[in-house]
Amino acid sequence: MPQAFQNPPPYGPRLKIVFLNSLSAVREFRSSHQWFMPVLLTLALMVTMVCSLLIGAYPMSFWRAGDITLSLTLPWAWPEEATWPLMELAVIQMIRLPRVLLATVAGMALGLSGAALQGLMRNPLVGPDLVGVSSGAALGGVFAIMFYWTGAAVVAMAFLGGLLALGGTFGLAKLARSADGIGLILSGIFVGAFCVSGVCLGLFLADDHQMSQIVHWIMGYLNEASPETVWLLTGPTIFGGSVLMLLRWRLNLLSLGDVDAFSMGIRVRSLRLVIIAMVSLIVAAQVSVSGVIGWVGLVVPHCARTLVGPDHRRLLPASAVLGGLFVLLIDDFSRVVLRSDVATGTLTALIGTPFICFLFWRKRNKGWIHD
Repeated sequence: MPQAFQNPPPYGPRLKIVFLNSLSAVREFRSSHQWFMPVLLTLALMVTMVCSLLIGAYPMSFWRAGDITLSLTLPWAWPEEATWPLMELAVIQMIRLPRVLLATVAGMALGLSGAALQGLMRNPLVGPDLVGVSSGAALGGVFAIMFYWTGAAVVAMAFLGGLLALGGTFGLAKLARSADGIGLILSGIFVGAFCVSGVCLGLFLADDHQMSQIVHWIMGYLNEASPETVWLLTGPTIFGGSVLMLLRWRLNLLSLGDVDAFSMGIRVRSLRLVIIAMVSLIVAAQVSVSGVIGWVGLVVPHCARTLVGPDHRRLLPASAVLGGLFVLLIDDFSRVVLRSDVATGTLTALIGTPFICFLFWRKRNKGWIHD
């Protein structure tokens, strides 16, 4: 009998060999079918959105939900008179359709902004949460609520807070001469802690109505979705996302390093400022309408990179679609399985925190080039 069969390798190394072989097979399939996974993710998101309209405390048939949804979204192409029960129309129009759209767009905004930030900083351990953007946007939004501002004013203040927080993170990391490693993450943690203290101060100074509004908002709830909040988030997300999509091939060059990107004709400083502004706008809009939904911008781009590779031409759209799918599934789990309005930000943190711990252990400050 051959020696290999007489003394088989231990169980642990055999599992590692199987895992590495499976990972190699996935990478080979990914390289030969570059657009298969983005298309599959898009189809999965569309199916999940349709199924999300059917499930809940008031179940509904597929044809009835589709009939009502099409009549609401395409009224000019659906001239028939409404013959549905008032309860079914109210459930779709006032509750499920706005909530499904808000969850999807919020997840797409976070996934897209997280992938852009990781490409900008050449570090897979960064995200809107870890660099202070979400906390800064939350502080700006709390400031607006304290002055009883609403609508676009909250988005503007959240945008300003996120932009200042991200600028403070970059500035502190530059002073520490560590603009792309663990120093950047620590700087984001320091800036985020300062912004959180400002939020707590706002809670202390707020009256009862403002306090309940602030607490409900910063925990990341989606149960107050409405057509107004959907449009308030969709507009900045489409604008900022379109700019990032147009710059996605430049992100590939920027991931090589500032010197290499500059030698290829890229204006590194201007490109960084544009990406930072667009990310801040997208995250600020998301925070202003659905609160702080943490860890999505960190977890989703890393998973998308495993599925479609590091090329930002596919990574950005895949991260957006996967982010929308992830947040929508979390929201469905909350309202259907748990049957309670558990904050979406709480559930994403429960999933994202163990993931970032594993990712932090795996990377060990190796940065982007070892991903």
